[in-house]
Amino acid sequence: MRKDKFNKITDEIFLRLREANLHRSAFVNFMEDIRDPYIVLIACILSLRTNDRTTYPATVRMLKLAKTPEQMARTDLSALSEAIYPVGFYQNKAGQIIELSKRIIAEYNGKVPDSIDELIKFKGVGRKTANLVMAKGFGIPAICVDVHVHRIFNRLGIVKTKTPEETEMKLRELIPQKYWIELNTLFVTLGQNICKPTKPVCSKCPITHLCKTGNRNF
Repeated sequence: MRKDKFNKITDEIFLRLREANLHRSAFVNFMEDIRDPYIVLIACILSLRTNDRTTYPATVRMLKLAKTPEQMARTDLSALSEAIYPVGFYQNKAGQIIELSKRIIAEYNGKVPDSIDELIKFKGVGRKTANLVMAKGFGIPAICVDVHVHRIFNRLGIVKTKTPEETEMKLRELIPQKYWIELNTLFVTLGQNICKPTKPVCSKCPITHLCKTGNRNF
C-alpha cells in the first residue's frame, strides 16, 4: 500500500477511536492523569499480569505509603506487600519496587532515567513498562505495546508479528510519531471494551470497516 494511503487510514483510525469515547478503566484514567515518571513506573510494575480492577486500588494504597524513591526506600517490605495485595506476585513486586527505588537514589541522583536502555536495566522492567514511562511520565514519543495493542494491530492486518516486541518495532516504522503517546491508551481501551481476546464485538467497533476481519486488508 502507498504510504500516503496508509497514513490516511491511520489518521481515520485514531480519529474514530478518539471520538468513540469508550469507557476507560479507573487505572487507565489514572495513568492518563499522572505526569510523574516515578509513579508511572511503579504503577506499571504493579499492573503486570494483573487486571486493572485489582491494580488501581492497589496503586492507591501503595501511594499512601510512599510517592517518591526516597519515601519508598524507607518503606517496610511487609507493609508494602500488604498494601499491594492481591496484585499478581505482590511480594516479588514489593521487593522489586523498594530495590528499584534505592537504585534510583544511588545511581540516578533520585531521578528516574529518561532512557529506555537505562530503564530496562531495572529488575522487573521490560520494554512495555519503559515505553510507558517515556510516553506518560516524560511526554517523550514512545510506543507502549501490551497484549491489547499486539492483538489489535495483528487483527487489523497492519502487522503480522508473533510478540509484542516485534509489534513495537514494526509500529515504530509504520505509525507517525504524532500518534505514539496516545496509542496505548486508545488501543487498550478498545481491547478492554470491544476487541477482546475472545468474542470481539465487531458490530460495535468504530474501526471495523478498516479491519482485516471486515474484509479490508492493509
